[in-house]
Amino acid sequence: MPKMKTKSGAAKRFKVRASGSIKRGQAFKRHILTKKTTKNKRHLRGITGVNERDVASIHAMLPYA
Repeated sequence: MPKMKTKSGAAKRFKVRASGSIKRGQAFKRHILTKKTTKNKRHLRGITGVNERDVASIHAMLPYA
């Protein structure tokens, strides 16, 4: 059987932690920042986990992760 290909876009966006959970970057902090409050932008910093409903589809995109 041939090897399964990893979706390159998903490989750039998601990383699998040692516990098996998947981490992702926060959205909504690229542009149009003037109308967002300072508190809102501060809470959008850093990384967060992927929702459990989306884990199966991300594992399908990252077969060897």
